[in-house]
Amino acid sequence: MTFQRARSEEQRQVRRRAILETAAAMLDEMPVADVSLNELSRRVGLAKSNVLRYFDSREAVLLELLDDFLADWLRDLEQELAAGIDADAAPQDRARRLAEVISASLAARPVLCDLFGAQGGVLEHNVSVEVVTRHKRTSLALLDTMAGIVRRHLPEIGDARLFSLTCLVMAGAVSSYVPPPASVLAAYAADPALAVLHLDLREALEVALTSALLGVLPRD
Repeated sequence: MTFQRARSEEQRQVRRRAILETAAAMLDEMPVADVSLNELSRRVGLAKSNVLRYFDSREAVLLELLDDFLADWLRDLEQELAAGIDADAAPQDRARRLAEVISASLAARPVLCDLFGAQGGVLEHNVSVEVVTRHKRTSLALLDTMAGIVRRHLPEIGDARLFSLTCLVMAGAVSSYVPPPASVLAAYAADPALAVLHLDLREALEVALTSALLGVLPRD
């Protein structure tokens, strides 16, 4: 892919979108930690200095992708919950089903979970105040969207925004252990007693989210 010099705002937006789409394709091949600015520049057909005209850093590219992926996921989640939860069920049953659907939906999106896992410790570093402010504002709006979706199916919940934030943070935390590296898998194979530490992303999230939801439901 090669580009002529961008001379209009429309051309600049095309260039930004090409960079984002190339980074997204890289994430299908490698974890967040392996995405480098050098390789991104090579694949998009721009000098690294030109990529930096559109984004502060590789972290800025990935933060914007995180926002895009989260928005896409929430659109899917809304449909998945509508199809998967019986509005007439008891609160505890709806809570369990909500945890099941969210856990399965997140586990099916390992790239999104990987981005969540890198957000605080990596992606929010090496970016300007302007970039991180824009990201945080977008994140807050998306968090409110998720809270609204959760509240629609479980109005009994207290702080739906806090629960939603907990879901995303937990998905990132658990995903950092999944899949384990070859040396850890070999250790599990050599000593089966260690296999209790071998996490399954969906199962671990479901247990945690079910406990969180049942814990905040009002008691009779």
